[in-house]
Formats: sequence, structure tokens, C-alpha cells
Amino acid sequence: MRMDNSQAYRQAAQVLPLSLRGVALDLPEDKQGRAEELRLRIGHPVTVVFPQEELPLGTNSVTGRDLEHLLELASRASVHTVADQLRRGYLTVEGGHRVGLCGTPVLRDGQIHGLGRLSSAAIRVARQVTGAAAPVAQKLLGQSGALCSTLILAPPGAGKTTLLRDLIRIVSHGEGMTPQRVAVADERGEVAALWNGVPQLDVGERTDVLEGCPKSQALMMLLRAMNPQVLAADEITAPEDVATLISAAGCGVKLLATAHGSDREDLARRPLYRELMAAKVFERLLLIETKNGRRSYRVEVLE
Repeated sequence: MRMDNSQAYRQAAQVLPLSLRGVALDLPEDKQGRAEELRLRIGHPVTVVFPQEELPLGTNSVTGRDLEHLLELASRASVHTVADQLRRGYLTVEGGHRVGLCGTPVLRDGQIHGLGRLSSAAIRVARQVTGAAAPVAQKLLGQSGALCSTLILAPPGAGKTTLLRDLIRIVSHGEGMTPQRVAVADERGEVAALWNGVPQLDVGERTDVLEGCPKSQALMMLLRAMNPQVLAADEITAPEDVATLISAAGCGVKLLATAHGSDREDLARRPLYRELMAAKVFERLLLIETKNGRRSYRVEVLE
């Protein structure tokens, strides 16, 4: 059963230690629905992050023991079972909520093996906006009615991942189009948010997810192993990501991906994306634009 945003907030707050949970749950329900994160920093009160501000909750300061207790709750008292996630600085809990942690890294042979002496934490509320991509999905279809390879472009925080997730769901379910098999390279666990192997966010019934693996490796593994019709990845940020997308496009799959930027000219100014656009692997550019706090979508056809 999918939860509304207030329910998701209350579920995320359950990983807080009891000494701090009450004040978080006392937040009025309308504000719970807008909350994006809960933040804990030693020596300061818990704060709640909204789209435009961050406000304190209560007056009690967070202690080191509070952070240790949070980790115990988030890992279900089995920290060693989430060690691989902790090396990346976060772990995913039931519901798809992500707990990010800061502290002193434990280094072995120059590699991070964990975190000690925790100093702060951020609990990101997993919020799914079902139907977010419905207004533009049909504009991403070609003359044959099949999905066109699409790059979603927007500045940070504009909702790229939310839109990508809903497009994956629509394509996988086949809402208004022929359903297709989708394979997702979910490097940071933000698209599907696997927990015990089950996506905590709806990415469709014909979707396979490979989580926690570098995108360039994950995309090729999915291509070889899962025979996808559509490959999806969030935040193309490295030359190896670009090279892999170009190779995958040559294998006949459609692509869904996101990138940071404001418009087509912005892409052309940056060497990484200039190479991607020159390869002509994308047929549509989907721009997310924000004005007066409201988001709108614009689709450009790429030759």
C-alpha cells in the first residue's frame, strides 16, 4: 500500500530515538506532508527541512548517544549487515527512507570501511509523486508510439529523480503506451530504494533494479543479464557514464537518464555533456523549469 507524504514522514521518524521522536511527530500534519528531511547534529536541536527553509524542533540538543541509538534502530541492531551501505555514508530503511551519516571515517589501506564517532545524520523522507510524469509522457513517444530515448535536465533539487521514477513506472506498467522491460542502474538507491530486495517506491511491474553499483558497470551488467528494452540511470556525472550510455544505445535499447543543467546551451558549454549530445543517443530533452515555486515541463526534440 502506497503512503501519502504525511504517513511517509511518520514512518521515517520511527528511526529516531525515543528521546527525539516525540517532538518530530508533534509537527502538524500539513507540515509533515511538506517535510523533506530530519537532521540531527550533536549539540543542536533536531531540525526539519522544508523546500524553502530548515526549522528547529524543540529545544533538546542531540547527543552522541542519540546518533548511536539512531544507527541501531536504522540497522535493526545489526550494524554489520549494513556495513557495505555505511561505507558509502548512508543506509536505506523500510519505506525507502535514506539515513545519511557523518563522522570520522574508519580507514584501512586507504579505503573507507565504516564510520566512527558519529557527528550528524540526515533522514531523507522518501516521497513518491505518482503521476508526476503523466503530463509529458505522451510527448516522449515517437511516431511508432514507442518511447524515445530521453534526457531529463534540471538544476539540483528541481525534481529530476521524482520525474525519472514516475517515467520508469509509466513505461513499465504501459500506461498509455506499450509496456516495456526497464532496467535501472540505481547507484545511490534513490530511484527504487530497495529494502530486503523489494523496491520501496513504485517503479513498475516489469522493472529490474541493480543498486549500489557504479552506473557505468551497472548499465553494462543489466544490458548483458536482463535483456532490457529501456535502460535508466540517475545523474550522469562522469566520463565513464557517458561512454557506457553511448555503447548501450548502440545495442538498440532506449535510454532514460538525468543530468544537472538549465538548458541545451548549458549542456553544450560543458565538455562531458557536449560529448553525450554529439553522440546523438537521446531523441528528446525534457526540461524541468521552476518559476514562483511552481514546476513546469518542456520537451524539446533532438535531431
